[in-house]
Amino acid sequence: MGLKRTDEFRVDAVRIALTSGLTRKQVASDLGVGLSTLNKWVAAYRDTDVVSDKDLDLACENERLRHENRILKEEREILKKATQFFAGQKP
Repeated sequence: MGLKRTDEFRVDAVRIALTSGLTRKQVASDLGVGLSTLNKWVAAYRDTDVVSDKDLDLACENERLRHENRILKEEREILKKATQFFAGQKP
């Protein structure tokens, strides 16, 4: 009793999976499809024009910036803790 997905739905799912910055697991869950199904669709549509090169470049840049942002937040937290530690030290 599987639900037949339209080509348009598959294309949109692949576009979201490749450009949203979400994990495939998150995308599959949000769309109500199995992870293996989503992975099959991505494999089938990856080398088509479903997602433009520009969109893929932007997705890669967004992921790089998210990673950099996570590192900077972690470094900031470490510096806050170090500042609090040294502020509590007696000369």
